[in-house]
Amino acid sequence: MAEHPAYPVGLRLTGRRVVVLGGGQVAQRRLPALVAAGADVLLVSPRATPSVEAMADTGEIGWERRPYADGDLADAWYALIATSDPAANAAASAEGERHRVWCVRADDADEATAWTPATGTSEGVTVAVLTTDARGRDPRRTAAIRDAVVEGLRDGTLVAPHHRARTAGVALVGGGPGDPDLITVRGRRLLAEADVVIADRLGPRDLLAELPPHVEVIDAAKIPYGRYMAQEAINQALIDHAKQGKAVVRLKGGDPFVFGRGMEEAQALAEAGIACTVVPGISSSISVPGAAGIPVTHRGVAHEFTVVSGHVAPDDERSLVDWPALARLTGTLVVLMGVDKIGRIAETLVAHGKSPDTPVALVQEGTTAAQRRVDATLATVAETVVAREVRPPAVIVVGPVVGVGPAGTAL
Repeated sequence: MAEHPAYPVGLRLTGRRVVVLGGGQVAQRRLPALVAAGADVLLVSPRATPSVEAMADTGEIGWERRPYADGDLADAWYALIATSDPAANAAASAEGERHRVWCVRADDADEATAWTPATGTSEGVTVAVLTTDARGRDPRRTAAIRDAVVEGLRDGTLVAPHHRARTAGVALVGGGPGDPDLITVRGRRLLAEADVVIADRLGPRDLLAELPPHVEVIDAAKIPYGRYMAQEAINQALIDHAKQGKAVVRLKGGDPFVFGRGMEEAQALAEAGIACTVVPGISSSISVPGAAGIPVTHRGVAHEFTVVSGHVAPDDERSLVDWPALARLTGTLVVLMGVDKIGRIAETLVAHGKSPDTPVALVQEGTTAAQRRVDATLATVAETVVAREVRPPAVIVVGPVVGVGPAGTAL
């Protein structure tokens, strides 16, 4: 066989017959992509893995439970030969050559007429990597290159500029609890494509340093308010930049819709006729306790958890929280934005029946390098916050789950 490189091509297999010989691990890995391509897949194999069998049971593929027989490839456009019988593989490969059917050989790539590239997808782009040097073919390196390219496209570290006009709009991106690695892949990609980023103080600030120089970064806390309230000013800034034809990212801490006023911004954008994309984020209400070794639920300890805002005290007329009802719950209570009100919150919970000995943990700057955990009880938490100088942002966890794992454990 001449040592010429393979010619890369994308096969359009929708509605076309593809024959797969062998129902083992190779078929299990390759079949989902063939089904996703819309191929009319026929599996020929006496046996199959449970996953492959399930695909046949649901009608995603056809299955003839028998060994390969001459003539199986006659009507095929493409074939994957992956049986455990070398003689059957060689015979099927020869048949494919006679019928001019492109065949992949799982057992002997040198005898195949087609190779399967290492593939991955990101936002409508398929990356396919083939080794061009037959003498040094290394599927592990090929897969590693594929993974590096796809990961770069997904997380925004590999930016391919758009040459077609983009639709201006705003993405409300949840940045997660603070660690820059905990933003979603989609959120990071949108950041890399943004023209303007309006960032919260609690967003993952380290990500801003990675943005290209042309990106305008606006600190939401420093937007001049004028006659507007702070949130109204932020809404107007989003609208103004989007109307200038820019791709705008509103980078928020945690999740946009968990005490993040994300819906207020989405409503303002809708009223202004601005397209809005919401990208959920990892909420600090779950991730920060987890990073400190506290599960918000645990078998035999807590079958529920409740997340509340503590930005107003229980006796404040603006409070919408039913604190007496929370005191009767046996699960976990997670309080956000409640450091300066925790004394009155603890008093209220105890007054309505919660034991003063109920464990409390305060996790400050969760998931960041400055993270620290301070433990107390409902009876002692007010004085502990002062004595230990606990400062926002901190997530407060109330309930027996606080004592489940060793203090300070990083999961």
